[in-house]
Amino acid sequence: MAARRSRRSIRGAVTAAPEVGARVLVDSGPLIALFDARDGWHERVIRWLREHPRTGLVTTWSVLTEVTALLARRVRNEAALDFLRWVDRGGVSLDTPTASSLHEALRTSERFGDLPFDLADASIAEAAGRLRIDHVLSIDRDFTVYRDKAGRQLSNPLLDD
Repeated sequence: MAARRSRRSIRGAVTAAPEVGARVLVDSGPLIALFDARDGWHERVIRWLREHPRTGLVTTWSVLTEVTALLARRVRNEAALDFLRWVDRGGVSLDTPTASSLHEALRTSERFGDLPFDLADASIAEAAGRLRIDHVLSIDRDFTVYRDKAGRQLSNPLLDD
C-alpha cells in the first residue's frame, strides 16, 4: 500500500493527500475549469491532475448535468460536448446512484440546510459515504463543512495543495 502524503492546507492544518491509485469524487467547479481555459481555476486543476495521474476520478449524474449546462452557457455548446466525449472515453467514472441515493442526498441537504441548496453537492456527499471515498475535488469550500453519512469530514486536496 502506498504511503499517504501529508500536506499543509490553506488553513495550516496537516491533511492527507489521496493515496496513489485512490479515487476522488469531483464536483462541478474543477470539471468546468478543466474545459474552460479562461476559468481562474483552469491552471490549478490541470496542475493537480498532472501531479496525480493515477488518481481515479469519479463524479455523479447531478454534477454531469450541472457541468454540461454551465459549459454550454458560459463557453459554448461544443465545450459541453467535448466534456461529454471525455467522460465517455473514461476521463471520469460516472457513479450509478442506488435506490436510496435520493433519500440520502435529501437528508444531507436537510442536515446542512444553512448552506445554499445544491443537488450536485448533495449527490457528491451521498456518493462519498456510499463509496467510502473521503477526498472531493472542488473549488467550493462547502465540502469542509459537509460530512458523509458516517459523520466523516470530506477532504479537498485541490484546496489543500
